[in-house]
Amino acid sequence: MNILILGSGGREHAVTQKLSQSAKPLKLFVAPGNPGTAAIAVNLPVDPLDFDAVKAAVINNNIRMVVVGPEAPLVEGIRDFFESDAELASVPVIGPCRKGALLEGSKDFAKAFMYRHNIPTAAYRTFSAENMDEAPLFLKTLRPPYVLKADGLAAGKGVLILDDYNEAVIELDAMIAGRFGKASNRVVIEEYLTGIELSAFVITDGVSYKILPEAKDYKRVGEGDTGKNTGGMGAVSPVSFATPEFMKRVEQRIIIPTIDGLRQEGIDYKGFIFFGLMNVKGEPYVIEYNARLGDPETEVILPRIESDLFDLLEGVAEGNLGDRHIKCCGDTAVTVMMVSGGYPDEFGKGFLISGTEEVTESIVYHAGTRNNQGSLVTSGGRVLAVTSLGRTMEEALEKSYRSILKIRFDGAYCRKDIGFDLQTTAR
Repeated sequence: MNILILGSGGREHAVTQKLSQSAKPLKLFVAPGNPGTAAIAVNLPVDPLDFDAVKAAVINNNIRMVVVGPEAPLVEGIRDFFESDAELASVPVIGPCRKGALLEGSKDFAKAFMYRHNIPTAAYRTFSAENMDEAPLFLKTLRPPYVLKADGLAAGKGVLILDDYNEAVIELDAMIAGRFGKASNRVVIEEYLTGIELSAFVITDGVSYKILPEAKDYKRVGEGDTGKNTGGMGAVSPVSFATPEFMKRVEQRIIIPTIDGLRQEGIDYKGFIFFGLMNVKGEPYVIEYNARLGDPETEVILPRIESDLFDLLEGVAEGNLGDRHIKCCGDTAVTVMMVSGGYPDEFGKGFLISGTEEVTESIVYHAGTRNNQGSLVTSGGRVLAVTSLGRTMEEALEKSYRSILKIRFDGAYCRKDIGFDLQTTAR
């Protein structure tokens, strides 16, 4: 079977590699892909948001399944596009329809959905230019820090957490005025929850679901969780505080109500759901939904899955996921991001990367790289995700950091404290 994976980052490299290990005879294509996917699949120079170009790629390469990596094509309705096109309707798309993708594409939609289905989340209100005069009054009902979220997609930059009331009012005005473009035409203000974050994942055919390994990622660029937010500086799976009892509460109070709620509202959701959670004194709350796998969490959850990923995707496509099985290893997986100096602010590109071929005890996923006349060079802020497995988190981290010492490019930086806040336990 020919499968097309849409996207170009570390997540898509991890998905491609996992599918390449399938027992089924698969031919993999990635659009647009990166040098890492090029080593195990056929890269196609296609923009995932150019649906007509995606259609041509599907037809020309006899694609029989499409796996959507990033959120933007889902929010723009790529699955709806396939289902409404006579030439594409028989090709299953692993990813929700446009309305399902609103769980990620609209913070207001997601919060209202949670309220309708009694899914635990922070108190909130949504504001736009029409009701801006009420926002300062609502802020006064909250204790600082104040959480302001752009309603739409803002490339991971649309969330502000502010300690000062007056600053929050000023920043709210700036957001409504267009700081994050159309994404912040509406702004969700919500209660700040105190606790420790983790990410849970499921794959669903709209009725049945399978729970994937949980993970914890590290967003801040600086050690000790300091500095600016990034797309993710590393991740760990499993998460020590995510005990079977806690995860059972997540399943009963969050996962099941979410999938049941989607079905009750007539939303045919087929694909992955990412639950951004906060553990508040042992109780799970939803911070956000994503309509796809996370990055860099994918780089630690997929290596822990021992069963065939294609079997799960096929179960989604055929609507019989409940008959499929998932098995995960007990080892700990960690990934450490190597980023360009200056990230997440201004950073250079085109720096020569060397040493990846010397890495033998870790998996090196490409996130922001490209080929330049036969040489591997940097092309983004987050360059490589170095993932390792070990009996303990400490063992896995030691492998990743040893591997990182072999990789070189100008300005390379990584956090040396991934997993610092988790108890190290043997698995």
